[in-house]
Amino acid sequence: MPSPTVPPTSAKTVRLHYLDWLRVIAILIVFGYHAVHPFDMWGWHVKNIEQSLVLSITLTILSLWGMPFFFLVAGSAGWFALQRRTPNQYVSERIKRLLIPCIVTTILFYPLMLYFEWGNRLYLGTTTFSFADYFAKDWAFFVQLGINPMWFGIGRHLWFLGFLFAFALITLPLFLWLKRDNGARFLAWLASICEHRGGILLLALPSIAIRFCLQPFFPEEHNWSDFTYQMSFFILGYILYADERFARIIRRDGWLLFGSGTITLLAMFIMYAVGLPIFDWATNPAIPQFYLAHFLVGVIGFTYSLTMLFIGMRFLDFTNQWLKYAQEAVLPFFILHQPVIIVIAFYVVQWQMDLLPKLVIVVTSSFIVTVGIYEFIIRRIAPLRTIFGMTKMIAPAHAG
Repeated sequence: MPSPTVPPTSAKTVRLHYLDWLRVIAILIVFGYHAVHPFDMWGWHVKNIEQSLVLSITLTILSLWGMPFFFLVAGSAGWFALQRRTPNQYVSERIKRLLIPCIVTTILFYPLMLYFEWGNRLYLGTTTFSFADYFAKDWAFFVQLGINPMWFGIGRHLWFLGFLFAFALITLPLFLWLKRDNGARFLAWLASICEHRGGILLLALPSIAIRFCLQPFFPEEHNWSDFTYQMSFFILGYILYADERFARIIRRDGWLLFGSGTITLLAMFIMYAVGLPIFDWATNPAIPQFYLAHFLVGVIGFTYSLTMLFIGMRFLDFTNQWLKYAQEAVLPFFILHQPVIIVIAFYVVQWQMDLLPKLVIVVTSSFIVTVGIYEFIIRRIAPLRTIFGMTKMIAPAHAG
């Protein structure tokens, strides 16, 4: 086992700029997903009276692979981090970058987001509770959970940071084992299987098995099934960079992955279009179709996540000033974006205008305000940089 005080390797690692781009793209996808949520037909914190079927379908497609892709990219960062950090350093960094921002910003933003959520419910006539009662009801839901990953949802979108921190701790023994001789032999065996054309599709089986085994018992979002399913992509992200053959395989089989995911997605929508209740199947473990629905979901999550890696490898392996700026902004932008969207959307949905101009106003103004808060406040104030998981400001060099 590597010493806790000596870095595990002194080997120089090459920075893969496409992974930086993919992190930025993932954040922008999450921003867009949340910014249009007031106008789709699914539940969210602030809703418009008029809602769009097209947006609902679009967000359904994104939901099948968006978060698996996000955690896949996050897992890859674990591999690179453990090449130049000891286990103690790795955990310490995750505390600073994930746990502290998760706790502090949850305390800051939870009451704010809940207040505007309550106000929107009053506007829509779906609640008669006072804010104090609404707050107490929401808090009581979390208290009765006991030990459960759904606790991370108290911060609304900040559950992602909680999941990431938990994954970093839970998977650390596995990641360290994969760095040893036995682990390296296992990875070599796995890569040899995937070197066969299409063999990489077999790596989808663990995440599909998780859905089969846990989804019947923990069907809620962010419960144990969702938690373990997303963690499987975090682990996969690490594995794909622990043996260089996987990158070559993804470059070779990228179009196969995309084609497999697209065929699966089309099959789902054809079944839906001809009247088969595929979404109802996914909620009823008493019928065989339940497992078909979750098999299709697992295939799409896997193939589209790896397709994004393929796109990054092919087209995004470069850097520029925009990327350097975005790399630092990613975490605070993620933390800030949903409270900003909720506040702005709360007022915009009450305006007397059509859905499309409302949507444009919410998306553009939320993006501008979030970037503005980051640029002119968070980025320039040292204590806020710490709270939002950023590194310390580098003092300008003085001529001596």
